[in-house]
Amino acid sequence: MQITLEQLLGSRDARHARQMSLLEQHPDKTLVCLTVVMPGSVKRNEQSLTVAHAAVSEMRRVFDGETYSLEECDLETGYEAYLVTSLTEMEAKTRCCDIEDKHPLGRLFDIDVIQHDGAPLGRAAVGRAPRKCLICDNEARYCMRNRTHTQEELHQHINRLIDNYNDMNT
Repeated sequence: MQITLEQLLGSRDARHARQMSLLEQHPDKTLVCLTVVMPGSVKRNEQSLTVAHAAVSEMRRVFDGETYSLEECDLETGYEAYLVTSLTEMEAKTRCCDIEDKHPLGRLFDIDVIQHDGAPLGRAAVGRAPRKCLICDNEARYCMRNRTHTQEELHQHINRLIDNYNDMNT
């Protein structure tokens, strides 16, 4: 199902509100928020659910013993998960970057550590380079801003990543 720009913006506002609520409920903990990288107007489909389930499974593994709570939301506007951990923000961000950088589908995971002011902690804070484009070696921001690649190219690449992942796990 395609979503509208208004739905997308509404989901971002709702996600921010949920993050702020969780931060208020757990002032002495660290909040990790997962979304799935899925370009275009369809945010929930078989591919995005494969990515989401792989991401949550890896988060459970990497944060095992350090997870206070984990909330998953399967929404038409995209899959979201909120993990509250006793780790420091820096320790959590390092683990999140490791997941994004090392998992076969990690480039399709957007795992943020949300600071108590509501802003995500950047990769640079733990000495990591900016994320690369899905297709080329440019920074992802550069290609997104310049629309370097077509939606079709992005979707083909994403489908190949997911197909390869599924082949490895069957």
